[in-house]
Amino acid sequence: MSIRVLLADDQVLIRAGFKMIIDSEPGFEVVAEAQDGKEAVELARAARADVVLMDIRMPRMDGLEATRRIAADDDLAGVRVLVLTTFENDDNVVLALQAGASGFLGKSVEPKDLLHAIRVVAGGEALLSPKATRGLVGRFLGNLPTEPAGTPPALDALTERERQILALVAHGLSNDDIAERLFVSPLTVKTHVNRAMTKLNVRDRAQLVVTAYRSGLVRPGDSLPTT
Repeated sequence: MSIRVLLADDQVLIRAGFKMIIDSEPGFEVVAEAQDGKEAVELARAARADVVLMDIRMPRMDGLEATRRIAADDDLAGVRVLVLTTFENDDNVVLALQAGASGFLGKSVEPKDLLHAIRVVAGGEALLSPKATRGLVGRFLGNLPTEPAGTPPALDALTERERQILALVAHGLSNDDIAERLFVSPLTVKTHVNRAMTKLNVRDRAQLVVTAYRSGLVRPGDSLPTT
């Protein structure tokens, strides 16, 4: 079954470029195109999209509000949003993650990286590479207020192991990396990650990272925690 992609961008040439790349790859299909956020929300449901490539700056409704509405709609629970951004100088990245985006891409992304990103989020993971997590996400989230030192109230529901793994996720480690570090199986790590997401009522790994930074469990500039 093909991964169904919705393109949301007010620039026709950008949509055309992404469409050409996506449609040329077996197992991928662009099922609809939206020129603003309002249309993106409508088409996410009508076209039964799996992944939305969402620009931020669009007329009528911007990509942040559109992402927020998609994430809040129970009927669209399976839809994942990848935000398109200028990446390094776009302060809306963290707002997009808070709104419910599963990750973000630069508009100059290489074709192979675009397809990889779509595949990752369609599979229920978040597109947060170690470099992006430690650098960009940490920098943006570092400007947000955090809880006092100690175990943040927001994380009270987590076990000590779940908090430990959450901190490692926030530092950009993959499940395999965490498993190797903690001498457990990747499946065990995945189970802890999924339980943490359920307890914290977040959609995916991207939201876990936001929670870790906002709660103060992890702060920009922190070194990798010892085990």
